[in-house]
Amino acid sequence: MAGYTYTTITNNIRSYTEVDANVFTQAVIDDFIMLAEQRIINDVPIDADRFVQEGQFVKDDNTINSPAGALFIRGVEVFPSTAVTTEQGTWLEKRDQTFLSEYVGRLTGPEGPNTGQDVTGKPKYYAMFGGAIGLTDSTSGGLYLAPTPDINYYFRIYYNKLPPGLSAGNTTTFISNYFPQLLLYATLVEAYGFLKGPMDMLTLYEQKYNTELQKIAGMQLGRRRRDDYTDGTVRLKIESPSP
Repeated sequence: MAGYTYTTITNNIRSYTEVDANVFTQAVIDDFIMLAEQRIINDVPIDADRFVQEGQFVKDDNTINSPAGALFIRGVEVFPSTAVTTEQGTWLEKRDQTFLSEYVGRLTGPEGPNTGQDVTGKPKYYAMFGGAIGLTDSTSGGLYLAPTPDINYYFRIYYNKLPPGLSAGNTTTFISNYFPQLLLYATLVEAYGFLKGPMDMLTLYEQKYNTELQKIAGMQLGRRRRDDYTDGTVRLKIESPSP
């Protein structure tokens, strides 16, 4: 199936529901698309939205900003030096802020040898803080680190980024191009919810959405587990005898 553009999915929503532009204005359609995209992103994080950010921790600073526009952090890898080397990195363990406070407290309490400012070293843990309310690195939340870095360790943050939505100014997206049926069914669920029925149509497209979602989730999982190299499959041209 060919992908959808902003115009074609707008037309299809009106066509499938048999509701014209007097009711389904462009503003209403835009809401359907936005809600559908948000649902898809929450239900199945798309591999195309995965990114990596590299940098250096700041010595004696136990916080860093999340990457700009990050939806969620997949992992944080830290290297034993201040620059990328051939040495293997280690992965920080994700914990909550309470754990990090208690971890530091054990080192700085009566039984610990350090003061609060002395709990430094190579980070082992991180915890998220702040709400992701924007698309810049200062409004996408942040990470607490423990111990506090004692040098400017090099790091990589693996994360999923909020993709641009389908709109008049952005007429195609990865989802509209490669998962058009999923997007269509999600928008039709929103449309019939807006119309408050018929319930059998809402149920139908909800089922179609879930079926398509499972296909895509399975496809992405398969891609993560194997490729032509790791699967050991050599793709050779097979010569067929002439009839």
